[in-house]
Amino acid sequence: MRSIRAAATGAVILSLALTATACGGGSTSGGSGDSPGELTYWASNQGASIEIDKKVLQPELDKFEKRTGIKVKLEVVPWSDLLNRILTAATSGQGPDVLNIGNTWSASLQATGALMPWDAKAFDRIGGKDRFVDSALGSTGAEGQDPAAVPLYSMAYALYYNKRMLADAGVDAPPATWDELVAAGKKVSEDGKWGMGVEGANPSENIHHAFVFAKQHGADFFTADGKPDFTNDGAVTAVKQYVDLMAKDKIIAPGNAEYAQNQSVSDFAKGKTAMLLWQSASANLTSQGMPDDAYGIAPVPVQSGTPGPGKQVNSMVAGINLAVFENSDNIDGATDFVKFMTSDAEQKILNTAYGSIPPVKAAQEDAAFNSPATSVLKDTLAESAVALPQVPDESQFETAVGTAVKDLFADAAGGREVTTASVRAALTKAQQQMPEK
Repeated sequence: MRSIRAAATGAVILSLALTATACGGGSTSGGSGDSPGELTYWASNQGASIEIDKKVLQPELDKFEKRTGIKVKLEVVPWSDLLNRILTAATSGQGPDVLNIGNTWSASLQATGALMPWDAKAFDRIGGKDRFVDSALGSTGAEGQDPAAVPLYSMAYALYYNKRMLADAGVDAPPATWDELVAAGKKVSEDGKWGMGVEGANPSENIHHAFVFAKQHGADFFTADGKPDFTNDGAVTAVKQYVDLMAKDKIIAPGNAEYAQNQSVSDFAKGKTAMLLWQSASANLTSQGMPDDAYGIAPVPVQSGTPGPGKQVNSMVAGINLAVFENSDNIDGATDFVKFMTSDAEQKILNTAYGSIPPVKAAQEDAAFNSPATSVLKDTLAESAVALPQVPDESQFETAVGTAVKDLFADAAGGREVTTASVRAALTKAQQQMPEK
């Protein structure tokens, strides 16, 4: 996903999800209430602002209306509100016809019964399931069930680095390991400049990085049977290593503990930080005036060696999925809209605008997605990215652990020592917030 910015509390998510599960998708309350010639579409905030998203999307929606006669009413929903809005819609049975969801939420929202299942017949209506790349399909719902959504934008994390800042500090190549990144960051962190930026107050950014670090330590946050396991040694080590970039290594400004909405991207674009871990950031950086030749893109560092399978995971499978609200009173129109948005032509237009990778195979072959920058992202998705756990409690996991990391960053920024014990205590508290089985 672009950067999943769910700010809802675990308690709210749980209560809504449980209510939605009981309610299911079979309500007779009438769905969106649109006329047959209308659809309501909730789009996620993919660009640097909501206004930029409207400029990107509205011409395409007008194109769809001209072709089909179906008017699409667009609302771009900030990431800070999107998950709560979706869960409230699931509870009430009153929602949009079509909506964007963070791909990591697929299994959680699938469990509410609010989203239309994409069985073989539904996929046939949009050109077939085999049009989509496997890594994107792997984040569309729980294994063994029909997907709850269709891939729309694929993304991966990469290391963005300021070429001049690293060169001026005597760093000849982008760091490939965390030790190299810390060393490079320390060389840069002086005279008001910092080695790296993070969104320390953004739970979803936090959980993405914590998950990748855990994978690199051979750990996970769930057992094989889907039970939370937040306090295993590998998970604790992973979270501590991430927070220590600020707490111990001091290559991240303490003020980043309060960042939650693209501030770290802005700092990087302005030359305040030398490195940034971000999902498909090129379009965002361009919109903020940073020339393409001012920065380089490399794989996210690993513990040792080079990116690859197993412990060399260096990204979660990021992206946005497109879902149809089960209670829509225009399922046919909604399905036609999904077909349009995932067509080869629209995939090229939309993913070019957002700097993301098309999850549609034919679109991905276009020359626009074979630049050095996009090649790093494509290679990561194909070779060294892993989907977050596709379990019903995934959204609660994101919020609970992501908030624990947020609190640990606040400790680091406040000068309070971050220890193995304090990390384990924070993760213990997070695990206690998960639903009991």
